[in-house]
Amino acid sequence: MENEYGLIGYKLSHSFSQKYFTEKFRTDGIENSVYHLFELDSIYEFPALLQAHPNLKGLNVTIPYKEAIIPFLDELEPATARIGAVNVIKFDNGRLIGHNSDYQGFMQSLQHFYPCFPLSQALVLGTGGAAKAVIAALEYLNISYKVVSREKKPGHLTYEELTAGFMSSVSLIINATPVGTFPKEDEAPAIPYHLLSSHHYLYDLVYNPAETLFMKRGKEMGAKTINGYEMLCLQAEVAWQIWQS
Repeated sequence: MENEYGLIGYKLSHSFSQKYFTEKFRTDGIENSVYHLFELDSIYEFPALLQAHPNLKGLNVTIPYKEAIIPFLDELEPATARIGAVNVIKFDNGRLIGHNSDYQGFMQSLQHFYPCFPLSQALVLGTGGAAKAVIAALEYLNISYKVVSREKKPGHLTYEELTAGFMSSVSLIINATPVGTFPKEDEAPAIPYHLLSSHHYLYDLVYNPAETLFMKRGKEMGAKTINGYEMLCLQAEVAWQIWQS
C-alpha cells in the first residue's frame, strides 16, 4: 500500500510540489510513495479528503488555506503557532500537527542573497500567510521591517505612503503577495519603482514566471533580484524532514 503525500490549495495546475516530490522519490529511492494535488473549492472539503485518503502521511498547504486550515488541526508546533500560518501538516498517530517550513526556507535563502548588516530595514509587501512566515524569519535575523497592505490597517503602510525618503531608508523589499504569478505575469506590486537603485535587494516569493515584472522593473533600476524557487526547494526539504521525524 502506497504512502500518500500531497498539496491542498486552490488552482494547483502550476504547482511546484508534485514535480519536486515525485522526482525526489525517484532519485532518493523512496519506494511506495506518491504525491497528489488536492484542489479544494472550500476548506470545508478537508474532512472528506481525509476520509477518502486514509494512507496520507503528510500534506503541504498553499494559498488560500494557510490560515483557514488551522481550526481543522489538533495542534500547532510552537513556532508555527506564533506565525499563525501553516504550510505543512504532519500525521502523527491520528493527530494532525501544523508546521511552517516557509519561514525556514525563506530564512535560509535570504541569507544566501542578502547581506544582513546591522540596522537593515525591510519592506514586506502583503499580509497573508506567506508574509507571516517572512516576518518570522526577519525577526529571527533581527532585521527590522514595515508591512505594506493595499488597505489602511493599524501598524501597516499603504503603497501610497512609500515616499522617496522612506524608500531610500529601505534596502530589502519582499513581495509576499501572489501578484505577478502566471498567468498574470504582466502585473506587479504598486511600489514606486523609479525610487529603486543599486542599494536595493528585491526578493519575490513568486517563482512562476522565473523573472517577474517586479524583478524586471527592479533590475532596470540597478536592484539585485531573486525569485522564490530556492526558498521552495529549501522549504520542501524541511517539510520532508518534518514528515519523517
